[in-house]
Amino acid sequence: MNAAWGGQWDMHEIIISLGSHQTTDNMAVNPEFTVTFATTETMVASDYVGIVSGRNTPDKMKKTGWTVEKAPNVNASVFKEFPMTLECRVKQKIDESETGYYLVAEIINILCNEKYLADDGKPDVEKMNLVTYDPIHHNYIQLGKAVGKAFADGKQLK
Repeated sequence: MNAAWGGQWDMHEIIISLGSHQTTDNMAVNPEFTVTFATTETMVASDYVGIVSGRNTPDKMKKTGWTVEKAPNVNASVFKEFPMTLECRVKQKIDESETGYYLVAEIINILCNEKYLADDGKPDVEKMNLVTYDPIHHNYIQLGKAVGKAFADGKQLK
């Protein structure tokens, strides 16, 4: 599934808005999944899996050319071409209906390719060429460099 509508929910949780898809069918059977972040290098294949239904094209992942392996901590797949993957477990479904729901999930673990780690050993998203979805113009925008320090820069106005 390609989730364009999601974000951080809490310090160790994410939220994703899910329509009725093959992924929602799969989650009814298995509450564990992974989330990867599209990059400029994976953008075309990421867009493809978002616009082609797994219900109609069950082998759609073959066209991506992605290398698949089992996640180490959850019962789900990891695609090796992505710099960072969140291993997740469903915590809550909000406003569930036949058209979809909001999914709150606990982040069990973060997998990151070593070449994308900062000097402190944590993932460095500036190195990853991540893209985000622009819902106004229906474009993908590459994320850039850090321009400030969260929870710190605003203290200048205290």
